[in-house]
Amino acid sequence: MAFQFVRVELFSRKGKEGRGTGFVFDEVARVPSACVHVQNPGTPIVVHGLAPDALRELHDERAAAARTEVKGGKRRAVRQDQNTLAGVVLSYPVTMDEYRAKPEVVARVRDWERRSVAWLRGQFGDRLVSVVRHEDESHPHLHAYVLPDDPAMTAAYLHPGFRAKAAAKAVVMQPGEDEKAVSKRADAAYKAAMRAWLDDYHAKVAQPCGMTRLGPGKRRLTREQWHQEKRQAEALRDTLARAEVLKTKGDAFITTTREKADRIAQEAAATRAEAVKATETAQAAMVAARVAEKVARQRAETARTASERAVRDTRAAKRLSGLGGLLRGLWDGLRKSKVAARIRKAVESEVEDLRKQAAAASDRASAADAGRREAETRARNLRDNLTDTGRQLAEAKQELAALRPRAPAAGSMPARPRP
Repeated sequence: MAFQFVRVELFSRKGKEGRGTGFVFDEVARVPSACVHVQNPGTPIVVHGLAPDALRELHDERAAAARTEVKGGKRRAVRQDQNTLAGVVLSYPVTMDEYRAKPEVVARVRDWERRSVAWLRGQFGDRLVSVVRHEDESHPHLHAYVLPDDPAMTAAYLHPGFRAKAAAKAVVMQPGEDEKAVSKRADAAYKAAMRAWLDDYHAKVAQPCGMTRLGPGKRRLTREQWHQEKRQAEALRDTLARAEVLKTKGDAFITTTREKADRIAQEAAATRAEAVKATETAQAAMVAARVAEKVARQRAETARTASERAVRDTRAAKRLSGLGGLLRGLWDGLRKSKVAARIRKAVESEVEDLRKQAAAASDRASAADAGRREAETRARNLRDNLTDTGRQLAEAKQELAALRPRAPAAGSMPARPRP
């Protein structure tokens, strides 16, 4: 495994040495006139965002609408030589022959590609509009394109070195400095910013992919030292890969555990809610039972009072003489009772019939009593008459017997006359 390669460059529509934005778009789209350095141009592969033609259209539209403010507050179109496009080239240090022959190399390139796109998005955000992969040159590589989003479409702010240099020049000149010192300070800021930019790429992309930060030439390494460093880089890559796998597993375990804990917490909350609801229902049922018990006691007391009153009324009615008096007393008692008041209307007609029947029975009893007395009088008179008649008949028989002559008879007594 070799060292990392990443470069950022700015382009204007006019361009330098014929390399304007139009030529850049032709080259990435593999227009033959713009890629004479490629022996067999292939089809570009879109990894992120727009295809080359859509990228060209979006850039040209924004550049035509871009405006900058000049003296007097007027606004005018931006100059043709103003940089309006930032391009980043990233290469993976493996030959295309290895890439095509070894599936494990393809997997590594895909991992590098994924990390590179993530890093670019972290650097530029939504201003990263297109990433294209080429597989028709000596090494797999990516072309990334960034469009500025300010009204003047100033691409210089997208370059980390130029941005740092402009910030250094904007600082007020320090005491003892001259123009040369300011330029020197600005150049130092440019180099420091680019060094930090490359270090960030190395930490987030190159190192996890097994690439070194620098090549052997600049550090004057021997061949053995260079191969040893490459082996160390590859070992570090494998270690980081294993660490990432472990981290992924750990994150998955944590996520699963957290989901289980959340599910258990939700179930516990649901159980608590059901318990609270059941408790509230039981309490409501107890309150309803107490109310029902109270109502039942009140009704029982009312019934007991009505029963006692009815007993008293019945006893009072029994003390009345005759059926009419009993009914009258019972009716009066019922009229005084709250219970009878509710049923009086329903039995009023029947009581009235009973009253009439009682009156008729009383009348018949009176008539029967008069007849009985008359019959008793008659019987008594008849008995007296019979007694008197019997007495008179006995006297008459005695007189008749006295008047008849007695006839003697031997050994016998004269027969006694019948009354």
